[in-house]
Amino acid sequence: MHREQEAVSVPSDEAAFIEKGTSGYRATMLALFLGAFSTFALLYCVQPMMPRFSSAFGITATEGSLVLSVATASLAVGLLITGALSDAIGRKGIMVTALFGASACTLAAALMPNWPLVLVMRALAGLSLSGLCAVAMTYLSEEIAPRFVGVSMGLYIGGSAIGGMGGRLISGVLVDWLHWRWVLAIMGGLCLITALLFTRLLPPSKHFEPRPFSLQSLFSASRMHLRDAGLPWLFLEGFLLMGSFVTLFNYIAYRLLGPPYHFSQAVVGVMSIVYLSGIYSSAWAGALADRLGRPRVFWVFIVVMMTGLAITLLTPSWAILVGMLVFTFGFFAAHSVASGWVGQRAHQARGQASSLYLFSYYLGSSSAGTLGGVFWHWQGWPGVAVFIGVLLSIALAAALKLKGVSGDGSS
Repeated sequence: MHREQEAVSVPSDEAAFIEKGTSGYRATMLALFLGAFSTFALLYCVQPMMPRFSSAFGITATEGSLVLSVATASLAVGLLITGALSDAIGRKGIMVTALFGASACTLAAALMPNWPLVLVMRALAGLSLSGLCAVAMTYLSEEIAPRFVGVSMGLYIGGSAIGGMGGRLISGVLVDWLHWRWVLAIMGGLCLITALLFTRLLPPSKHFEPRPFSLQSLFSASRMHLRDAGLPWLFLEGFLLMGSFVTLFNYIAYRLLGPPYHFSQAVVGVMSIVYLSGIYSSAWAGALADRLGRPRVFWVFIVVMMTGLAITLLTPSWAILVGMLVFTFGFFAAHSVASGWVGQRAHQARGQASSLYLFSYYLGSSSAGTLGGVFWHWQGWPGVAVFIGVLLSIALAAALKLKGVSGDGSS
C-alpha cells in the first residue's frame, strides 16, 4: 500500500467535492458499489451452506455458524487498526489490498482439507475485508459533497445489500449442484474480477489529510469518540442491529430445510431475494434522514424490524418470506441512517469513528450469530425469535435515548 499522491499534491481546501450527477460521482459510486458487493458476497456466501458444512464435517448448527462468526470476529478486530492506518497512509490503497487479499483467502479456503483450516482461511478473509469496511464510509464522507453524503451512503449500503443477497443466492443455488469447495472457488474468482474493476474505477482521494499513526493516537481517538454524547449509543446500535440480522438469517435456513417445509437448498438460497427490499430501503432511508433528520426516523426502522420478526413466527411459508422481507427492509434502513450519523457526529479521526461503529457491528454479528444457536437448540425458531426480540428491544430503547442527544446530525 502506498501513500496516496494527491494527499500531498492537492490541498484539501482547494480540491472540489464530488458532486452528484458528474462522471466522477458515477465512477466513485460504481467502484464502491462493487467493493461493497465483493465484501459482503465473500462474507455471507457461506451462510446458506451452513447445513452442508454440518453434514460434511459432522458438526452442530452452532459449530457450523462459526464459518461466518470467525470471519466477522476477525473483521471486527481488524477494523480497530485499519481505520487508523487509513488515517495515516490513505484510503484507496488499503481498500484495494483488502479486496485482493480476501479473494485469495476465499480461494484458499476451498482447498483446505479439514474444518479447522477452513475456519482459519475464513478468519483471514474477514481480517482482509476490514480494510474496505473501515475505510469506505470515511472515503464517502470526505470526498462526496456534504449535501449528498446521506444518499451516497445509502447507495453504498445498497451495494452491500446486493452483495449479501448475491453471495447467498449464488452459493445457495450452486451448492445444490456443485460441491461446496467449487462454490467457494467460484465466489473467490468472481470477487477477484470485481477487485480489478474497483482498482480502475475509484478516483484517488482529494480531501485526505494524513495523520501520523501511533498506538497513542489510536487510543486517544477512541477515548474521544467514546466520551461523545451520541457515538457510544450508535456503536451499541450497530452491535444490536447486526446481531439481530445475522441471527435471523443464520437459523432460518435450518428451519426451512426441516419439517414441515423440507425446502431444497436452492429454494432457501432463492429466498435471499428479500435483500432487494434492503437495496431500496438503504438509499431511501439515507435521503429521508438527510431531509427530516436522523433522530426522527431511526427508531421507526427498528420498529419495522420488530414487525418483520413477529411475522416470521407464523407457520405459512409465504408469511415467513414476508416477515423476512419486512425485517430486511427495516435493517438496511436503520443501518444506513446509523452509519451516516456516525460520520456526521465525528468531526475528527473519522476513520477511527467508522471503525469503532463497524467493530461493534461485526462483533454483534459474530457473538449474537453464534449465541443464537443455543436458542435454536433450546426452542427452535420461537427461541431464536425471543433472542432477537430482546436485542431489538434494547436497540429501540437506545434509539429513543439518541433522540435527546444534542448535535444529532439532522439536516
